[in-house]
Amino acid sequence: MTTPAAVPATRYFEDVQVGEEIPQLVKAPVKHLQLVRYAGASGDFNPLHTDPKVGEEIGTGGIIAHGMLIMGFVGQMLSDYIGPSNLRKFGVRFKGMTHLDDVITCSGTVTEKYEADGKGYIAGKVQAKDQTGDLKVSGTFTAVLPHRNA
Repeated sequence: MTTPAAVPATRYFEDVQVGEEIPQLVKAPVKHLQLVRYAGASGDFNPLHTDPKVGEEIGTGGIIAHGMLIMGFVGQMLSDYIGPSNLRKFGVRFKGMTHLDDVITCSGTVTEKYEADGKGYIAGKVQAKDQTGDLKVSGTFTAVLPHRNA
């Protein structure tokens, strides 16, 4: 189960403030079937993500989630917040492994607001942590938002 963010139909540049917190997105516990499905969708069939024996043999404590899946969770949070067509840049650094049954919480903050070429831009920082507060990814984003009177 995912907790959806409460998002207005359109987020306008004028309505966003520097320091604003992006509504968190909390994902259901990561499950083996989810990782198998993601492997199929992404084409990343590294057995570290699907075969528990491989994870035990190499010392990760079992299966670990694809880093790009966790990045995708953060992308979902951003899309919920600003709309799917407004994101212009998005990047993360992978900071920790995600294991089965981890509950991932995505969060972010608007750190900049500026205008360029007649468009309103916001930029910010994002992250994803597990239920113990262990950081999984951290990154940044830039988005363009419509002006209210455009």
